[in-house]
Amino acid sequence: MRIAVVGATGRIGARLTENLLAKGHSVKALSRGGPALNALVAKGAEPFFGSFDTGDGELGRFFDDADAAFLMVKTLWAAEDFHGHYPAVALRFFDALRDSPVKLVVSLTAMGSELSGNTGHFQGFHMLDQILNRLRDINLVHLQGGWFMQDLARWSDAIVRHNRIGWTLAPDVKAPWVSIQDIADFAANEFDAPTGEHRSVKQLGIDYTMAEIAAIIGRAVGREVDYRFVDMRDREVETVFRERFGTLDRWVYDKNTAAALNDGRVKFRDDRPTLPTTIDAFTRDTLKPLIEKARTDGVKPETFLTWSSQR
Repeated sequence: MRIAVVGATGRIGARLTENLLAKGHSVKALSRGGPALNALVAKGAEPFFGSFDTGDGELGRFFDDADAAFLMVKTLWAAEDFHGHYPAVALRFFDALRDSPVKLVVSLTAMGSELSGNTGHFQGFHMLDQILNRLRDINLVHLQGGWFMQDLARWSDAIVRHNRIGWTLAPDVKAPWVSIQDIADFAANEFDAPTGEHRSVKQLGIDYTMAEIAAIIGRAVGREVDYRFVDMRDREVETVFRERFGTLDRWVYDKNTAAALNDGRVKFRDDRPTLPTTIDAFTRDTLKPLIEKARTDGVKPETFLTWSSQR
């Protein structure tokens, strides 16, 4: 199968591309260039220069000779228009795919993408899915990913300095977490054994509360690590965030994200695929070394997460 991979040099795309090449697929790798793309080309990928996130390159030609495609949208945390980015990229996908020979698309979306309304981070993914669903002649697999385990590394400095992780997820709320390796491997298998369904949704993630994650990290590093809930309804929290860490638009975006999780609107079903990587394994093999590295790196600039972990 000839597969066009968007974001081929990213954390997920690079592993997916290598996986597909190892399985004998032909891969067309979209990237803006650089050493990471060169490495994939050396392994057999065909380069194509451009970016659906920015609209650069002859994107209308990217899917011209492909049987299938992997799609993902880069989250631009510093963007002024958080929600507008996703439909803009989705429309570029739609325009490039609708007259192409592609018959199977695997699209990385997010938990909660089935919901409309003010759901913060998940709202843009809803718009992405709705636009892609208009591709009537293409079988579409929506991979709803949970929070990335790799992003737990953002608390490394807080764990070293405060033995604590602080965040806006309520202590009793379970949220799904998934390794990016598991996402890439699962996506590769979707191309190996397509089901032929016109529309399907696969939810990828293992549920944990933040208190459970803190306890797992504590056992791995050999000392107690606790969890501190930061309530975004607290005016002090809002004041500090807006004065030191972000704009009003970003505050509203993050507040709506937290509310959608904490009030139970965004959650996964129980009938989801079994994944190999648990938080315990990820913490032991990947996160613990990053925490130990943070111990020797010295004090870093304070972020909202490190502030949340000490207040």
